[in-house]
Amino acid sequence: MTTKLSVIITAFREAATVGRAIEAFLSQLPTDAEILIVCPDPETTVVVDDYAARYPVVRHVADHPQRSKPAALNVGLKAARGEVIVLSDGDVVVAKDALALLLAPFADPRVGAVSGHPVSVNPRDTLLGYWSHLLTEAIHQMRLARDWAGQFLVCSGYLFAFRRALVERVPEDALAEDAVISHFIARQGYRIRYAPRARVFVKYPTTYRDWLRQKVRSAGGYAQDYVRK
Repeated sequence: MTTKLSVIITAFREAATVGRAIEAFLSQLPTDAEILIVCPDPETTVVVDDYAARYPVVRHVADHPQRSKPAALNVGLKAARGEVIVLSDGDVVVAKDALALLLAPFADPRVGAVSGHPVSVNPRDTLLGYWSHLLTEAIHQMRLARDWAGQFLVCSGYLFAFRRALVERVPEDALAEDAVISHFIARQGYRIRYAPRARVFVKYPTTYRDWLRQKVRSAGGYAQDYVRK
């Protein structure tokens, strides 16, 4: 049986935040939709199973530990029944009206994917916090300009949606799965849109070590052949 929409949330060691991530979607989930939480660790699983017991639309999809995020996405995609897939993370929170705004551009059959708008919740009075706001605003303006011009843009992995039929699986060695999926869809002739009011609130790294690890990984992802071809 298919449904109209599958929300896939990947989580790892996010027992403290995954509940808020689920609740944010529950409050705006349309009929004939489901929420799948892909997580391997016992602590997060306990929280997810509690939500699944209380809400029939929530399902826990077991993942294998020590595998990549793309591998977790493939597990979720295999279990998903939706014609449209929404991807998000277990440590972010979508705005209360984000889902409808994210899905609206799919009324155009030429649209294959839609990106949400990440908003930093880090304090501005720290160096990394200030930098997170600067970067997110710069990327926001770039996506606005490219969307207005009808140009290709890369979706944000914190919140984006795509037509399930366009993505069979994600290469499990992909370092920037959002960029890989975006390029896969664009190469099939579909447009990628930006939904600037579909906000997702993100806490960015607060230490230089974590920030550097994140940037090195994303930079490496953009150098892979999946993106450069």
